Amino acid sequence: MSGALAYQPDGSQAALMFQIKKDSCNTESLIGFLQHLHEHFGGANVTLIWDNLPSHKSRAMKAWLATQASWLRAERLPGYAHDLNPIEMVWGNVKAVELANLCPDTIDEARDAAEAGLKRVSSSSQLCFAFLAHTGLSL
Repeated sequence: MSGALAYQPDGSQAALMFQIKKDSCNTESLIGFLQHLHEHFGGANVTLIWDNLPSHKSRAMKAWLATQASWLRAERLPGYAHDLNPIEMVWGNVKAVELANLCPDTIDEARDAAEAGLKRVSSSSQLCFAFLAHTGLSL
């Protein structure tokens, strides 16, 4: 899964965007996710704040980011700073609600439950802002 918790600079909107894919997250899939993010926001400037996942700092990602400087700025969180990462709040919330005590028979059932949770979170601007506020990243 890839996820981005976003808000407008004027504080007018907060939203969760996510991608669930079959295989593991890698540089190529993250670039695809970021391209979708760019399209979703109509080419607007984006400041991306992310953790130190190896795919976030790979050579290929650094090279791609350098070609996207006209719209995308990437800032890294300090190592082991889960409390500053609002997407960690999202994952924790979904784990505590839709995935709590879930014993699926198939991976598809687990994916469906996770997707339902992510859709629930993404449908609530108030909840998205709460996750941002918890980290101190709100307006």
